[in-house]
Formats: sequence, C-alpha cells, structure tokens
Amino acid sequence: MSVELVEVVRSGFRECVHRGSVVLLGADGEPTLERGEVHLPLFPRSTNKPMQAITLLRNGFEPVDDAELAITTASHYGEPDHVALVQRLLERFGFDEKQLECPADYPSEDRARAAAVTAGPPRKLYMNCSGKHAAMLATCQINGWPTEGYLAENHPLQQSVIATITELTGEPETDLGIDGCGLPIIPVSLVNLARAFAAMVTAAPGTPERRVAEAIRAHPRVISGTNGPDLLTMAATPGLVCKIGADGVHAGALPDGSAFAYKIDDGHDRARMPLTLALLQRLGVEWTDAHSELAALPIMGGGARVGVIRAIPGAL
Repeated sequence: MSVELVEVVRSGFRECVHRGSVVLLGADGEPTLERGEVHLPLFPRSTNKPMQAITLLRNGFEPVDDAELAITTASHYGEPDHVALVQRLLERFGFDEKQLECPADYPSEDRARAAAVTAGPPRKLYMNCSGKHAAMLATCQINGWPTEGYLAENHPLQQSVIATITELTGEPETDLGIDGCGLPIIPVSLVNLARAFAAMVTAAPGTPERRVAEAIRAHPRVISGTNGPDLLTMAATPGLVCKIGADGVHAGALPDGSAFAYKIDDGHDRARMPLTLALLQRLGVEWTDAHSELAALPIMGGGARVGVIRAIPGAL
C-alpha cells in the first residue's frame, strides 16, 4: 500500500498528509529505494509524452529544431511562445487548428488565460497537449496514414506508440485507458516508468531516445511554462530530464541513468516540488539555495509565513 510522503505543517501542527508511492533507481537500473506500490501499473499520464515523441521520430517526423521537438513532449501552459511553436508546426505541414483532435481549452498560465478569455472562446491550440497532436498529424501525413481518427487505438500511429512504450518500459501489454486529451494511455508501473527515463538519457547520441531527452533538457520552459515544476526543477539541476503527469505523477533521470518516479495518491500539485527535490537529494544531487527553496514551500497565514510543505523527514 502507499505510504506517507509529504506533510503540510501550519504553526507547528501537521495539518495535512499526502500519501503515495515512489521508486529510485541507481545508475545500474536497479531500485535503491521503493516505497509503496511501485510494481503495480498506473496511468503515467503526461510522463508518457517523451515516449510518444520517440515514436514520432522513429516514424519519420523531423523537427526543424529542438524547440519544435520539445513542444511535441510538452504539457505547455498555452503562453504565446508555446502557441507560436504549435502554429508553426501545423502550418509547416499544411494543417489547420481544426484538424487537431484534442479538446479546446484555455491556457493554464494566468496572464495568457486572461488574455485568451478576453479574446474569445477556448481553442485547441491552447490545450496543453496540442504540440504532440500537431506532430502526430505531421507523422500521419509523412507515412500516408489517415489524419482523421488518429486518436483511435487501432490507428497505425497509436499501434506504433503502444509498441514503443511497451519496448521502453518492458511493461506487458494490458487494457488501455483514455487520457485527458483523448489519446490511448498505457498503464505502466513506477519502476518501469523510471527505467524508461533512464533509457532515454543514457541512449546513444543521435538516437530518437537521446534526441528527445536533449530537447527536453534544452527547453524546459517549452515543455511546461512560467514557474512550471519541470522548468524550476531542471533549472536548478543541470543535466536532469524530467516530466510531470497529471494527478500527481512525476518521473525523471540524471545523465548517469539514476532515475525517479512517483505517484501522489490524491494528485495534489503542492506535494510535487518537496518530494521531487527530496528524491534528487537522495540521488546525490549537490544541493543549492534554489533546491532548498523548492524543497520547503511556504504555508501562509495573514500574509506571513507560518508553516511549510515538505517531504516527511525519514519517509525516504
């Protein structure tokens, strides 16, 4: 069963506790820490986007630069630079926004959202998965596959995605779910999710796996947005490649192949940063002031700091 991992302390009292499961891998790929249910499959949500991007490269998609490759892995915030990258990708292959099969949405970043709400109805371009959907349309065109219905499990592209994720994770095939953007989602255990990220960062230069890892590392803002957890974590930790997923999932790896993956049971975002930073410390990352600030998020009361959100001492 899952374990207590993160606590919210207000005025000296433990106010809330976040439970979950977490695994750490050493550079040899073997677990060095297991807490909770790390061998049971769960929906990895957007942590599977790098593996989907690897599939696109394997099937002939060729981005014009690393930023375009990064947006195909993104859970972007719908800010102007994100939207511009997706629009450029669509236009390069002659597609219209209407051909994206992800749902319409508003940006998640506050300023971009306010501007978009003022401008009009939600748009597919703003949806956080629009980058990978645009690249999927491009990959379908390149291979002569239908561009309508590319979300379907039996579409050639999705069959290739399933094969790639099964290969990278070593996870046996099982029943699929449907992710928030409408695409099929493959259950993966935390230990195998961590191994997939380790495989990406240690792959040979020039391979699809390594290209995706390097694009994420080079453009952490593109894959997230202003003050996004992945942006802040990678900025504080040179060499790290990581990707969040909805509902409390996070995975990442360091250049030597040591890796982490976790799932917060209640999916609360406030537990992410303290846990991620505590895990990086366990992996031997040299601590800085930036790490310390991210690892102990403030609890406010009357405009003053009165507590902290932190990984539970001794839990890891």
